[in-house]
Amino acid sequence: MRLLYVSDVFFPRVNGVSTSIGAFAGELRRRGHEVQLLAPRYGDEAPSDWVFRFPGRSVPFDPEDRLMGTGRLPALLPWIRSWGFDLVHVQTPFVAHRLGRRLARTLDLPLVASYHTFFEEYLQHYLPFLPPALLRWAARRFSLHQCGDADRVIVPSRAFREILDGYGVTTPLTVLPTGLDLEELSGGDGRRFRARLGVSAERPLLVHVGRMAHEKNVDFLLHVVGRVRESVPDVLLVLAGEGPAKAHLEELAGELGLGGHVRFVGYLSRDGALQDCFAAGDLFLFASRTETQGLVLLESMALGTPVVSTAVLGTRDVLAAGRGCRVVPEDEEAFSREIVLLLADPARIEALGNEARREVAESWTIQAATDRLLEEVYGELAGPRDGRPSVGQAPVGSERGPSRPRRQ
Repeated sequence: MRLLYVSDVFFPRVNGVSTSIGAFAGELRRRGHEVQLLAPRYGDEAPSDWVFRFPGRSVPFDPEDRLMGTGRLPALLPWIRSWGFDLVHVQTPFVAHRLGRRLARTLDLPLVASYHTFFEEYLQHYLPFLPPALLRWAARRFSLHQCGDADRVIVPSRAFREILDGYGVTTPLTVLPTGLDLEELSGGDGRRFRARLGVSAERPLLVHVGRMAHEKNVDFLLHVVGRVRESVPDVLLVLAGEGPAKAHLEELAGELGLGGHVRFVGYLSRDGALQDCFAAGDLFLFASRTETQGLVLLESMALGTPVVSTAVLGTRDVLAAGRGCRVVPEDEEAFSREIVLLLADPARIEALGNEARREVAESWTIQAATDRLLEEVYGELAGPRDGRPSVGQAPVGSERGPSRPRRQ
């Protein structure tokens, strides 16, 4: 199968979307499928045989991201057409969505869209000067429009499917979380990471990995660590990631008197440093309200670091089994109390870590997720016609009504 992916973000921009694209595309290519990704250029990325970079320019208020310039598209259309793609899969909204929709219509191909972002919550953090009711209305209209363009929409959690159902989305929805490549998430060396930071092996270490953005609720974690410090005086929280809220978080840590208890380490590469960071932690902390899946929780669990987290939106699915984690409410006292109790019981932390590894290995692999992607989405829309339904027929086992006919 030949697949055309389109995304507004990809590595070196580190986030859940980049991770999801990399995981699925990597597994698909290992199986012999052809994947071509159209994405923005960030700088001097190394040439890739499967990623084509459009020129990118900075996004106001968010210097990490790039806005794709697609002026070269007309000249590239003959090249894109020559590939003989079977479908177009859009991974993000905005420029990528418009580009993917245009290509699907031009090439007369099915259009799949992955919906990774909870815009209703997201916009309130970036446009706080606008009335919340207006932002909710705009986010819902935007989501309806984006989903309405696609022949199938992939959502990473049941909670987010319920939200899109509530918006009135009629496009068939498939709940398909991103799985993990367990070979990539292996061999983390926690001692090496601690040594690099000058942190002793005995010091209680809490870890959070994620974008330093307002919607991630890292403020709450800082307040929690302030409470934990009262019972565990030498506790240290490591925050890995970058983002528009980093300066605010550094200032808040100073205001809370956490200068010696919080370390900001920036982005960590996935070729070992990130794995070392996860493995170094006694516990992984998380409290985001906007995750459509919460892939980073699974990454921590795969490396044997138990999770203490709220369970909101997509993280409910990840933590539903209750294995290798502790689910707590968004309450500073309750959250800090759970951390203190676990830090006082190293044997319990070890048992939870082993449980976490088993949970990921049994339920969250990229191999199983890719099996479902091929069978339930790509195969139904663009697979061989020997016995499979055409695009206009009701897909077998779909979670919503029939797919719409291919556009003319």
